[in-house]
Amino acid sequence: MVDLAARTERLDAYLDERGLEAVWFARPNGFAWLTGGDNVVDADATTGVAAAGYDGDLRVITDNIEADRLADEELPDAFAVESVPWHAGSLAEAVAERSPAPAAADFDVPGFEAVDGSRLRQPLTDDDVERYRELGREVAAAVETVCRNLEPDDPEYEVAAGIDISLASRDVDTPVVLVGGAERAQAFRHYTPSDAALGDYALVSVTAERAGLYASMTRTVAFDAPDWFEERHRAAARVEATALRATEAAAAGALSEGGDGSDDGPESVAPDTAGDVFEAIRAAYDAVGFADEWEQHHQGGAAGFAGREWIATPESDEPVRRPMGYAWNPTVRGTKSEDTHLVASDLTERLTKTGRWPTHEVEPVDVAGIDTEPVELAAPVLR
Repeated sequence: MVDLAARTERLDAYLDERGLEAVWFARPNGFAWLTGGDNVVDADATTGVAAAGYDGDLRVITDNIEADRLADEELPDAFAVESVPWHAGSLAEAVAERSPAPAAADFDVPGFEAVDGSRLRQPLTDDDVERYRELGREVAAAVETVCRNLEPDDPEYEVAAGIDISLASRDVDTPVVLVGGAERAQAFRHYTPSDAALGDYALVSVTAERAGLYASMTRTVAFDAPDWFEERHRAAARVEATALRATEAAAAGALSEGGDGSDDGPESVAPDTAGDVFEAIRAAYDAVGFADEWEQHHQGGAAGFAGREWIATPESDEPVRRPMGYAWNPTVRGTKSEDTHLVASDLTERLTKTGRWPTHEVEPVDVAGIDTEPVELAAPVLR
């Protein structure tokens, strides 16, 4: 169950700040964040079949097809469910008619402001963290189970199907499943599955979702690794370790010039930005001898109620908050290092782990402002 008191406290502050009477969420991740439930029927749709709102009370508006099911199976008792005839008009029109104004929404409602749901979803609450830990373990267990049984002749699409099934059996959806054998993993950063055999090694990358939370990870299995493989994977891992330590420093306000590094609680120091972390990532690529590799693929960023709540870029001004999930995914041609970590004021924890996959201690690059204590990351499995 979600912590509704923590949600409504944030929403009260948002409404007061913006001078609004109500705010509404119909995008699946916004709906899941506020309610803990699922409003998806058509996975291709950008908005779900119901809108969850707050105007001092918690409300859900949907049509008569969905109202009873949502009330019985998806929503906490605190939400009042309001039904409109399925033929009466659009969800946006129903919300506009029934909501006090002025109001905001995360989907297109005539006369409403747009709300940045991502900012409201950060940082995570204690109940989010506990559910995130469970999701991370489930995702890692599913992916690693499949990866332990890979063979060089396996087609990429069969591996992807196995991962889909393994995660579905745990009630986890898979919006992203990438499987790249040796040839295609070297040619493409997004190795969408094909009928090609894995060959000498395989990269398996997944972003998985349950109850609105997303976890990302990559696992590598090498059967007959090329001579360059270990150097490139180690370089990508050092960039990931640097990104993680830079995230810790940024959240404490210690990464950018002038940060004092103090840590008297999450509100004691203004956080640094995603752009500050990106500069540490770029410096790490240079230090490990692959200076231009960051240009070939995004490096990841904050994770939570989206695969990435934001992606770090040179100009990013998104604040780095805690507690929050972070999924950094550096690549060096043909290799990738990626897990989802929780960064909190008192710990950093790898969420996508089972304790049964080999790891290695990876030393971050020495960038001003970060801790260079080694980070334990997932290692390639050599078979």
